[in-house]
Amino acid sequence: MPPESRLSAEGRPQAADRLDDDAYPAYTMGRAAELIGATPGFLRALGGAGLISPTRSDGGHRRYSRRELRRAARARELVDQGTPVEAACRIVRLEDDLEEALRVNEELRRRREG
Repeated sequence: MPPESRLSAEGRPQAADRLDDDAYPAYTMGRAAELIGATPGFLRALGGAGLISPTRSDGGHRRYSRRELRRAARARELVDQGTPVEAACRIVRLEDDLEEALRVNEELRRRREG
């Protein structure tokens, strides 16, 4: 949550602040599946494989964040190219790990040079 975020009387971020939060679980399963061009079953499979972990609403319904949708969309691209779901999930995790390692490496390089 950004430091400048305002909190409601209950101590939660105000609704407008959550709209920019990449981790906020804003999408229902149906809407999430529609956005990435997949089925709800595909999203459940990704959850079962541990690639995404949707939040559950008070009623028990799955809710997805934009970050999870990006990961699911990348997995869908790989599956559409013929990659098995489990392998696609592993590839997406490795891509995320590589991106994080490159980010940390760049940060360390800037500190050393600065």
